[in-house]
Amino acid sequence: MMINIPPQGRQIQYVKNFQDLVSIPFHGNTNALCWTRELIGDFSEIVNLVTLDENMAELHPDELLELQLTEQGQRAREILLHDLKVLKAHGASPTLNVIQSYERDDSYLFFPTDVYSFHVDRAPIPVDTFLCTYYGEPSEILPNSQAEQKVLVPEIREELKKLYDGGAGYFESFLSEQFFDLHYLAKANAQPISLGLGHLCRLATDHPNSKVPPCIHRAPQEKNGQKRLLLIC
Repeated sequence: MMINIPPQGRQIQYVKNFQDLVSIPFHGNTNALCWTRELIGDFSEIVNLVTLDENMAELHPDELLELQLTEQGQRAREILLHDLKVLKAHGASPTLNVIQSYERDDSYLFFPTDVYSFHVDRAPIPVDTFLCTYYGEPSEILPNSQAEQKVLVPEIREELKKLYDGGAGYFESFLSEQFFDLHYLAKANAQPISLGLGHLCRLATDHPNSKVPPCIHRAPQEKNGQKRLLLIC
């Protein structure tokens, strides 16, 4: 399977092994690291063997081992099991999901807060987001200079104030509690960067000790009903 490596940019630093991925610190404008890989194996075989009762299902290691696979499918399975193993050894809690689609947020039509919206992840402790798309449409990131926090857009801010019924001086807390402040609007002529297939990436989150801006990212819109195989933690 051929892997398309996204163009080099200051926001992303590309590395050649897992140890560099987890140990190199973010710095300056760099808030994403990607271990670029050309994976060999048939990940579609695994995806097509998973029955979805809902829009998304978690695929556990024991379930992976039970699948009857061809040689190429077995190669793909070995990669998945290895990625889960090394991330767990690193202290992360990875999940492997087969995704038909994510649930849409239609609570506020002018301000969707689902994962299709450009957003950042927040954590109370120093922790990063890891993800890898093995099959289907890959995730995207957006340079921070090409985005504007939605809660700072005057028109959107006025609409949000109409939703707020708390006391004076607590509006900013309301925005944070409802996760509105995590979402971003792409500026005109913004150029999202695809993280590609097979690359294991580490994205900076919004946490108290972070020395870089959090990485703005989003889930892609699925094409023609194609499922995705995604590892995330």
